[in-house]
This record gives sequence, C-alpha cells and structure tokens, in this order.
Amino acid sequence: MIDDLILNYMLLFILLEFFEVSWQKAPTIMGMIIKMHRYYAKSIFLFLIMHPTFYFSIGFAMITDLNMYAVILLFLKTLDVATKILLIEQIYTKKELSQELSLILLAPINDFLPYIGMFAYPLLILFAL
Repeated sequence: MIDDLILNYMLLFILLEFFEVSWQKAPTIMGMIIKMHRYYAKSIFLFLIMHPTFYFSIGFAMITDLNMYAVILLFLKTLDVATKILLIEQIYTKKELSQELSLILLAPINDFLPYIGMFAYPLLILFAL
C-alpha cells in the first residue's frame, strides 16, 4: 500500500513538473524568462499559479510532518520561484543587468537541463516517505 502512495506522489509531481517545463522551455535561460514574463506581466498570481509543483511541495511538506527531505524539496522549489521572480524584476523592472549575467542568460542550454527537476525532485519524495 505504501509503495502505491509513493508512486502516486512521484507520478503526480512528474506530471506537474512536466507542465511547468512545457510552458517554460526555451533554447536559452533568457528565452525562458521571456516566456515567464508573459504570465508575470499579466499578474503575479497567474505566474505563481503556473508553478503547481511549488504548491505540491508545500502540501507534501505538511503531510509528511515537515520531513527533512520534504522541507529540502520545498526549499528548492521556493528558491526556484524566487530566483525566477528576481530575474524577471531585474531584467524588466529595474532594467539593470551586468554583462556577465547577460552572457549567461543568452548562452544556449542543453536540451536536458529543463528536465532535471523531473528526475531529481521525485527522489526527494521517495526519501521523504
């Protein structure tokens, strides 16, 4: 029974993460930020809703009684969303971007990079249960 529960949590997370990757995927990090900004410009709440794994992480941490691995998952997802918001604010609101950061954001990324979360985060779910 517990194995089914673990598998269900992992599969749900993978599906939600796939949703996030599908609307954010681009050949560069800047391309990803441009796609995210479209939702952010409409509403910060819409932008946050487009990150269902963040809410999954909150709920998962609560139902595991703040298990260390669940808290790590929540911390990483919070850091992910916060970093995206900070980059969007830096680029579109403050319009201040160092040359080094510009080069990093415009560099092509490996096709596998957006999918790393689909493999790494479910392991934290497995360890938490």
